[in-house]
Amino acid sequence: MTSIRSLFVTRLYQSRVEGVDYSELEASCFSIAEDDEAGQEWCEAEGFPGYTSYASLTDLPWRFPIFADLVKQLDVHVAAFAQDLAFDLDGKPLVLEDIWINILPEGGIHAGHLHPHSVISGTTYVAMPDGASAIKFEDPRHAMMMAAPPRRKEAEEALRNFVYVAPKVRDVLLWESWLRHEVPMNMAEEERVSVSFNYAWR
Repeated sequence: MTSIRSLFVTRLYQSRVEGVDYSELEASCFSIAEDDEAGQEWCEAEGFPGYTSYASLTDLPWRFPIFADLVKQLDVHVAAFAQDLAFDLDGKPLVLEDIWINILPEGGIHAGHLHPHSVISGTTYVAMPDGASAIKFEDPRHAMMMAAPPRRKEAEEALRNFVYVAPKVRDVLLWESWLRHEVPMNMAEEERVSVSFNYAWR
């Protein structure tokens, strides 16, 4: 008897964030970007398109109540995802390690990367104008498929080498931090705004 089953599944969590004023969150992101001289200097020095607070502001929830409200909601989603992943946390919850703003202008990209030293990473979407780029996830086995032929275009999602997810404003996506991902070129004339974060196990 022949059987085929999937092993070592990669999970992606997608939901909506409620209880947070996303118009206020968007205004706060732009206000912070305008005032964050250290972040602007880092972006310029590193050739980062647009703006990110990743290297300059580590205490957004303490500085801005809207981010504290957001983190309360993210905590709930991360706990649900950890349950789905069957993590044995041994009584130690996953806790927020980093949270930062991303503002990507037209033509901006965010090259492929992963998030070491954390367990769950994610992004919530604050502004996604028409034409804004999706997020692209890479099959974690991709580097080991040295002699494999390409997948057919109609292959089911779970068998593709890359999966593109086009989120909407208020969406939150969560994934395990080892999953490589990128943001292809933003083709929208307006800026694509998101807030990304990492959760660690301590």
